[in-house]
Amino acid sequence: MHELAKMFRPQSVAVVGASGDPEKLGGRALLHLKTLGYTGRIYPINVSAAEVQGLPAFRSVMDLPEVPDCALILLPAGLVAKAVEDCAAKGVKHMQVLSSGFAEEGGEGVAMQQRLAEQARAHGIRFTGPNCLGSISPPDGYFGTFSSLLATARPGPGTVGVATQSGAYGSHIYAVAGFRGIGISRAIATGNEADVDVAAAIDYLAEDPGTKVICASLEGCTNGDGLRRALLKAAAAKKPVIIMKVGSTEVGAAAAATHTGSLAGEDRVIDTVFRECGALRVSSIEEMLDVAYLCSVGPKPPSAGVGILSVSGGIGVLMADACVENGLEVPAMPPEVLAEIRAVQPMAGGRNPIDTTAQLAGRLHVVETISQTMMRGSELGAVMFYLAHLGRDLKRFPPLAKALTGLRRDFPDRTVVAVMTHVDEVRLALEAEGIAVFEDPNRAVRAVAGAERLLRLQAGAAAVPEIEAAAPLGLSVANEAEAKRLIAAAGVPVPAEHACADAQAAVAAADTLGYPVVLKILSDDIAHKTEVGGVLLNLADAEAVAAGFATLMERARRARPDARLDGVLVATMLKGGVETIIGTLRDPVFGPMVMFGLGGVAVELFKDVAFASAPLTRERAGKLIAASRGARLLEGWRGGPPLDRSALIDALVALSRFAAAHAEVESVEVNPFLVREKGAVALDALVSFGGG
Repeated sequence: MHELAKMFRPQSVAVVGASGDPEKLGGRALLHLKTLGYTGRIYPINVSAAEVQGLPAFRSVMDLPEVPDCALILLPAGLVAKAVEDCAAKGVKHMQVLSSGFAEEGGEGVAMQQRLAEQARAHGIRFTGPNCLGSISPPDGYFGTFSSLLATARPGPGTVGVATQSGAYGSHIYAVAGFRGIGISRAIATGNEADVDVAAAIDYLAEDPGTKVICASLEGCTNGDGLRRALLKAAAAKKPVIIMKVGSTEVGAAAAATHTGSLAGEDRVIDTVFRECGALRVSSIEEMLDVAYLCSVGPKPPSAGVGILSVSGGIGVLMADACVENGLEVPAMPPEVLAEIRAVQPMAGGRNPIDTTAQLAGRLHVVETISQTMMRGSELGAVMFYLAHLGRDLKRFPPLAKALTGLRRDFPDRTVVAVMTHVDEVRLALEAEGIAVFEDPNRAVRAVAGAERLLRLQAGAAAVPEIEAAAPLGLSVANEAEAKRLIAAAGVPVPAEHACADAQAAVAAADTLGYPVVLKILSDDIAHKTEVGGVLLNLADAEAVAAGFATLMERARRARPDARLDGVLVATMLKGGVETIIGTLRDPVFGPMVMFGLGGVAVELFKDVAFASAPLTRERAGKLIAASRGARLLEGWRGGPPLDRSALIDALVALSRFAAAHAEVESVEVNPFLVREKGAVALDALVSFGGG
């Protein structure tokens, strides 16, 4: 049994702070347990009443005839510690602290919450909250919550599990799911997450045999490793996770000094983690529940191809456009397939969508032949039927029901969707056969697209490799020369270059390297040299180098009089290839991340970058490159030669391993990293250090 199972499906519950007044939170929670179908043992705890809402009451958990599976605590914040002490003494191992007045109010509330967490941890108690809504399990009739929703609506039993931090958000999901006809298996709101968080709830739902699909919502996350493990566990169990992340914070002040840090932000990092762990991120409750509904009713589309059969040409085109916009494909039916279709419906138009026209009205039986022909004749992961208002006509619908159910039976791994207005009798019958029903065409398409993407995400989900920590570097700052020394030792190629403290040394270095050369100001305090005019290109002779040294020093002193200047860096002038950016940053929650994108001075303007968790394998590095739109430039753009993608992959892998092995490295930025026809090289580098 999972360690959290008794929070969702307890056989006995103590309601600490039970009230006879159903308008009070302690009264409402008790009323729900009494009246909504729960068959377990209920123990009201009230210090002054012998009976509460018709049930025998007890002064303390210590007086109970057994150790309850779970305690719901609904007391003023100042009384919670004593209640937890009693639960611990009795041997209770699961609590839900629905009381508020803790960290959400700041001040002493933060300290009280910390003491509560330490108190529970010392006794091996797992708990949700404080300031949480509780949990429900509709198939068991268990509603351990004070939610006012249950006075007017109750989510029915089903296979969709819900884990959310916000109680209000959670109850809204329950309500909308109920109105939509989506049944709930288990649901929990974790509140302030002093112990159990959304990640732990997902971990439970991934094991729960009654849960087929998981919906989750995060406001923040402090346990990145736990969230990764939970999402990967769900992916391994083939349970779709549809997740929302609301709110955003800065990644960290140290990382903001680099393009890498400013381009990342928490949203990009968490997008990356969700994708790598097989979870689908959505932007609205409507989209979340539509995708969850589709996945709970039938199979996810095994491919992106969609066939559209419509009684309306206009709606068919609308759906086709929506498919393309959402990453699906609408392949044209082969000529032989079209010939078969027109043999039974001569007026049918289009190649996909297939427009049966209004002439179908008296010949609804041919829909079965048309849809079977479409599925057999093309690589389709889903077939979508737009049937206007026929779902409201019980007398005329049977031939369509036969066509839809026959398609599901003959192609059990494909998605079948009916889009139409309908009566419940028709919808419920189709859903029982594994056919999803929508009224809005665009919502139907987005749900199919989300389900198809989920299948691909779960297939590619994999844990990030672990790497052994390296010895500390012992540095707090690094100028460009030192940064390049570090990344070169890690395996990232750098050009031949020399650090020079005076003009004479710079000329000697240029003579050795060969002209033309590049001069760059060298300073621990100047991160972005172009912003102070600190780079000179194409210096063709010794005189230009000597003059350039003086120019750079003067510009740097004028722009940054406080900066420490170490001289200049002299390097061979390299041309050709594509400027990219590669980098890493250490996210405070999810650890080291790697970035790739188009580089140069306009990197923040175009923001064509992608992220992945470190360290990378060569395969994952290849996927990271492909996630950037600029990756097409590496293949040979407009007749140009293909560039050395393999060298870029080698550099990304090396840099990712360096970042993963050195906890004190806050960020690394290599910009530009020049990818050429043969080989690649770091033209500039910046390494920032944190606390380690």
